Amino acid sequence: MEYFTLGEEDLISKGALNTAKEIHEQPLIWNLTYAKLAAEQKDIAGFWNMALKNSREIILTGAGTSAFIGYSLEGTFQRHTGITTVSVPTTHLVTHPEDYLRADGPILVISFARSGNSPESVAAVRWVDRICKDCYHFVITCDKDGQLANYKSGNKKYTFVLPPESNDKSLAMTSSYTSMLLTGLLMARFGEISTLQEQVGFCAKYGRTVIDEYTTTLKEIAKLDFERAVFLGSGPLFGTAMESHLKLQELTDGQIICKSDSFLAFRHGPKAVINEKSIVVFLFSNRETVQRYEKDLVKSMRRGKKAMRLIGVSEKPLAGITLDHAICFSGTGSGIEEEYLAVCSVLPAQILGLFKSLELGLKPDNPSVSGAISRVVEGVVIYEGEYPPMHNHRP
Repeated sequence: MEYFTLGEEDLISKGALNTAKEIHEQPLIWNLTYAKLAAEQKDIAGFWNMALKNSREIILTGAGTSAFIGYSLEGTFQRHTGITTVSVPTTHLVTHPEDYLRADGPILVISFARSGNSPESVAAVRWVDRICKDCYHFVITCDKDGQLANYKSGNKKYTFVLPPESNDKSLAMTSSYTSMLLTGLLMARFGEISTLQEQVGFCAKYGRTVIDEYTTTLKEIAKLDFERAVFLGSGPLFGTAMESHLKLQELTDGQIICKSDSFLAFRHGPKAVINEKSIVVFLFSNRETVQRYEKDLVKSMRRGKKAMRLIGVSEKPLAGITLDHAICFSGTGSGIEEEYLAVCSVLPAQILGLFKSLELGLKPDNPSVSGAISRVVEGVVIYEGEYPPMHNHRP
């Protein structure tokens, strides 16, 4: 079996088989994820409908890559549920729980975690149970045996475990990230899930296009001698830009320094990072009202310090701008909704990270030479006892 034109034996010798396979199989896993969620619809519906009916706020939480999912989903959830929705990483909740949680609830907390074994994962939901008088926990995870999946709460809790194929073995999260993101998108409109299979189909089709038609392009970009990379995205694609930046940085063990931002915010100072050793990746919306701002930023990149390469990722070819490389999912566009672009638009960064890691002589399955980063974060001590008791807290 080949992945990205590389045979299994070659990938094994390079320490890259798991990463390559997990990136390559994502379109298949997305379809499996939809099928599993649809199959559990009746089991989920009672909990979900009650949680939405009673909750005054939704908190989307996770650590690292899992936290970025929330930034892609908060607008979608608020728009479709009518409930105030915020993305708060577990790494914020653990250190400053009183800044985000209220005793008078009720709230719905949606937790994302690949393994659910990161120290902050369980600590965050414990803080929720301690502070909030009434809440609902909905856990989206890839590991049925993880600590978060098996956490016993005094509040109402439902755990959705994704297909086992989504539980990445490699250090960098790829299929686990996109599959949890897709699950979140489907849950935002859970009552319409039977009508959303078409959107999942678009994601899978566009994912296959990137893999089948743009692997060579991304491999050639990886050969360039760049030292910095910037990823830009608006709305739901802002979370994708954050994840894209982390993926390339993780897979290159920090040898490539990466940044992410929104198109408009990039003008307010961060643009100073651009030099001749930089590449810029634009994750374009498919909404014309948003693209007006995005195209203006691209045009401005031709003034001042020039980047080595300007790379666009979009649903269809865009007129009126000049790019060095254009990665397009479709020749004409097929009607995918903007938020679902967040799923397939991360693939170019994943593939670029894979090839750049190999180009640097690293092992993508475990690129951290020093051991500074690991598959599950280690060494975090949780100091829950240092905070005073909260009103109406649970023991």
